[in-house]
Amino acid sequence: MDRRPIDTLIVDDEPVARRLLREELELLPDIAIAGEAENGKEALEKIAALKPDLVFLDLQMPVMSGFEVVRCLGGARLPIIVIVTAFDQHAIQAFEAGAIDYLLKPVSEARLQKAVERARHLLDRPMEIADRVADIAAVTTPAFPAANRKVVGRSGADYILLDADEVLAFQAERELVWIVTSKQRLLATQSLRAIEDRLGGRQFQRVHRNAIVNVNHVRKLTALSSQRWSITLSNSMQLVVSKRQAHKIRQILE
Repeated sequence: MDRRPIDTLIVDDEPVARRLLREELELLPDIAIAGEAENGKEALEKIAALKPDLVFLDLQMPVMSGFEVVRCLGGARLPIIVIVTAFDQHAIQAFEAGAIDYLLKPVSEARLQKAVERARHLLDRPMEIADRVADIAAVTTPAFPAANRKVVGRSGADYILLDADEVLAFQAERELVWIVTSKQRLLATQSLRAIEDRLGGRQFQRVHRNAIVNVNHVRKLTALSSQRWSITLSNSMQLVVSKRQAHKIRQILE
C-alpha cells in the first residue's frame, strides 16, 4: 500500500537555508514540497492557503519569530511543526513543549529522515497535533541576541557561516552586497534591507544607503562637516556617514 505524500512548507528567512533544506527534502520519497516562506507573515498566509501537513519552521526571523507564528495559527486543520534553528536551547525548549522534532542547523540527512518519520506517525491525528501546537504557543522565550545570530556569506561555490560579531560591515555595490570581515569580503545572500531587518538593533547601524556597520568595530569618528562624518573600522576601512543617517552618530557614541 502506497503512503500518501506529506505536503510540506519550508519557513526560513535565509534563502540558502531554505534551498539546502529543500534539496534534502526532495530526496525523500514521502515529501511533497508545497511551498516556501521567508518570514512569519508569509508563513501564516501560506499555511492558510496551502494547508500543509508539515511545516519546517525557523525560530529566528525578523518581525515575527517562529514562536509568534505558532501563536497565530488557527483553523480546524493545524500542521505538524518541526523546529529548525541554530540555537540549541530554544530548539529543546520548543521540542519539549510540543514540536514533533527539532533540527539544528546545519541539518543532517539522518536527523531529517527521523523528523519526517515522526511526522508520518502523527498524520491523521488532528487532536494530538492541535495539542502540540497549543503547547508550543504557550512557550515564552527571550528575544534572540544579535551577537549570537549567524550570517551566511558566499565565496565561490562555498557558503561560509559567520558569527555576527565577526562582521565589520555590509556594503552594497549595485546589485551585490558584500560582507566585510577583518580578513576577507564575502558575498551576502540577502539584500541590504533584509539584512537590516534581520540584524537591526544597537549592534548594526545603517550609516549610508549603501552601508551598515557593526558599531563594536568602529574605532574612529571624524567630523567632515556639521552633518557629515567619516567612520574608521577596526580593519582601517573608512566609510562616510550620509547626512540622512548623521543622527546615528549619537547612537554609536552612546
